Amino acid sequence: MTEPARDEPGFMLPLLLFAGFRTLIDQLHAELARRGHPEARPAHGFALQAIGRDGATASELGRRLGISKQAAGKTVERLESLGYAERADDPADARRKLVLLTPRGLDVLTRSAEIFEELRAQWGSAVGREKVRELEATLRTVVPATAFRLDAPGWFGG
Repeated sequence: MTEPARDEPGFMLPLLLFAGFRTLIDQLHAELARRGHPEARPAHGFALQAIGRDGATASELGRRLGISKQAAGKTVERLESLGYAERADDPADARRKLVLLTPRGLDVLTRSAEIFEELRAQWGSAVGREKVRELEATLRTVVPATAFRLDAPGWFGG
């Protein structure tokens, strides 16, 4: 005879959600390494998303990531050294420099999107596609749309 299901302690929900997130991100980066981006790190993904296809200044990047302008500058330097971003004159304001994604930066984002599709399919194979859809729908119900922010590096950093 099986025991009836019991509620988990409240602290388990965020731990399980975080563990699921961490599992997906770790699998993503292992696969990115196999596909030509061994130096990519989770923080790079947030920064590349924050730069976006239109670019951003270092100050804008800092605000979007929830980090200081100095930390944003260091992030940009690291992305430049990896070939993911470059600085260019802002055509709208000669006093400003824009941070732009390079073809390599766009490639890591494209590959990340492809890998996330594969990981989602793996979860679907493990627990059933319908359960994955239900999980996503449930999370959409309880997670406000405004929760989709890129400032996790600054939030985690304090």
